[in-house]
Amino acid sequence: MSMPSIPQPTFYIFKCEQASPPGMPKPSCVNENTRDLFNHTTQSLMQKGLMGPVQVVRTSCLGRCQMGPVMLVEPGHHMYCQLSKEKIDRIVEEHIIGGSPVEEYLIPQQYWGKPVNLGS
Repeated sequence: MSMPSIPQPTFYIFKCEQASPPGMPKPSCVNENTRDLFNHTTQSLMQKGLMGPVQVVRTSCLGRCQMGPVMLVEPGHHMYCQLSKEKIDRIVEEHIIGGSPVEEYLIPQQYWGKPVNLGS
């Protein structure tokens, strides 16, 4: 039985869905004000016909809680921070559709350096 050819996704969006318990001093990416950002992202992509070529994945902590809510767009290791619905809409339009990362929404370099070289 031969399988049909299915193209690889163009982008993966990893959206942090980590929520701290109430009263926890550590910030988290999901709270009462941000809990619908994942659904907003998927609905926006569906409305534009981009689900499939763009895969949105719920993740636990991405390790940048102080800058949350965050999401990582691959390829390219583009970490977007302090997200809102408006920022997500612009990221979809300019980065996902237009191919240009939205520089002012990217996490500052001091929080997101170069990847560790595991070969050395």
